[in-house]
Amino acid sequence: MPLILANIGEENVIRKVGGNPETKKHLENLGFVVGGRVTVISALGGNLIVGVKESRIAISREMAGKIMV
Repeated sequence: MPLILANIGEENVIRKVGGNPETKKHLENLGFVVGGRVTVISALGGNLIVGVKESRIAISREMAGKIMV
């Protein structure tokens, strides 16, 4: 399922990162790698704040839809 459907506060494992090569590289640079753990901290207006690799990152709904957990 895409990250936008994950429950708040629940830790998930990233199964796939989609999108064009440039988008995939950008997400990987932010820490969204296959096998990595990600937790949705909050959702504001469709955008997400997620915890990844000891950091909090804000991503758009569009980007979150490319991350499968």
